[in-house]
Parts: sequence; structure tokens; C-alpha cells
Amino acid sequence: MIRIDHVSKSYDGGASKAVSDLTLEIRSGEIFGLLGPNGAGKSTLLNMLAGVLAPTSGTIELDGVSVVDDPLAAKRNLCFVGDSPDHLLRLKGHEFLRFIADVYEVPDDVRGPRIAELAREYGMEGELDNQIQSYSHGMRQKMMIMGALLPDPAIWILDEPMTGLDPKASWLLKQSMRRHADAGKTVLFSTHVLDVAEKVVDRVGVIAHGELLFVGTVDEMREHFRSNGSLEEMFLELTSEDSPFASGSGAEQADERDGAAAPGAR
Repeated sequence: MIRIDHVSKSYDGGASKAVSDLTLEIRSGEIFGLLGPNGAGKSTLLNMLAGVLAPTSGTIELDGVSVVDDPLAAKRNLCFVGDSPDHLLRLKGHEFLRFIADVYEVPDDVRGPRIAELAREYGMEGELDNQIQSYSHGMRQKMMIMGALLPDPAIWILDEPMTGLDPKASWLLKQSMRRHADAGKTVLFSTHVLDVAEKVVDRVGVIAHGELLFVGTVDEMREHFRSNGSLEEMFLELTSEDSPFASGSGAEQADERDGAAAPGAR
């Protein structure tokens, strides 16, 4: 479970906020999709959850452990796939995966079979002896996903994970996300691919200008908008500049039914 309580992030001493007083609870056993236009604050929020960035104010807990107060313990509960797969490029594929296994203390009798299974599943069996810098973008993305799955974390956070993946790898990733959530664990991912989100998520959160505008299921969003349209159509309406939700005025109403928190909700 992820708890975010009145979290803000400013890069300029408070003159503006990339994330503004955001409160949200993401449950164990669900896939939660974070949607928003470019510059909405999605990556900033995910990087704070992963401990890459420190919040300016507010608290974040991963399975009850504070990211700020006990960062190492909190990070042991999660694996993070960022918005760039260009990491540790001089390592070979198997060296990268062994490094991840060492960091998360995956037992020797577990890591070998698990690496072999992931390499086979993602079609990387013949690439593990090659340096990551020789991989295509899509292959690097597969390697980051494999590294995040290897420790079998309680919380899995992914920032635009479909970028660069071929259709088969995208399908495999969606299956991996579903299995992870069905095992009682938490999956949080951001995406711009709204038709994918509509098919995959249990709940969705829409963020714009650093504020959470809506939290709930896609059906609840349709009910709120009295719409039979696609998630894409509702998303465009919700995040348009002239939307009454753009100022956060509609967020509390949207969340009263679901019980999840939005800016200002109690």
C-alpha cells in the first residue's frame, strides 16, 4: 500500500509547485494508473515515491514505512522503472541482473531460475552476455522491467513503462502487472497510452498542474461525467483549460463516492 499525505514539491523555493498538496492512497492488490498531460507532475510524484526526490512537504509511506524517515527500509519494499532505461550501460545484461539481485538480497537458489524465467519470457536469453549499451531502446526497457520484477517487490512503480516496447513485450508487461496485483501487491504506473490504461487499471488518478483532479474507476468517471465515451475523451475534457476541474473544484466531489483522497479531501 502507498499512502501520500499532503505532499508538495517545489524546485524554486516555493514560488511554484510541480506537485501541490497531493493526498492519495493506493491499495494493495490493485493496478493504479496515473494519467496527466506533459508537465502535470507525474514523474515528479513517482520519483518522490521512489526516494529519488525528497518532498518539499508532506509524508509518503510504503507499506507503513516512511520514505523520508527510513528510506532504505522503504526502498526495500519497492522496485522502480523510471522514464529512461539508460542506466549502467557498460554492464552486461547478466551483470546488471546479478547486481539487482545483490542489492535486494535475492537468495542464490532463487535468482538463477528467476533470471532464466524472465529472460525467456521477455525474449532476452541471447542478449544477457552483451553490454546494455549495445541494446536497442526497447531491449533496454525490457532489461529495466526484468530488473524490477526480479526481487518480486511488494510495490512496483513504473513511469511510462510501455515506451519503446514492441507489442509482445507490452502484452507481457500487462500480464506481469496483473499477476503482481492479483498476488496482493501494489502496481502504480503512469502512461500516456489511454486505451492501454482503460484495459489494465483497477483505478485511475488524473493529475494536472500538480493537482489531483480525479480518483476512481473508469466506470465511476463515466458516471460522474454522465458519459459513455472513452477514457481518452473524458481525460481530455477533465484536463482542458476551461474545465471546472482544472482548479481542483470538482476533485472532492469525484472522490466522495470512492473514498480515496483528492486535494483538500478528508
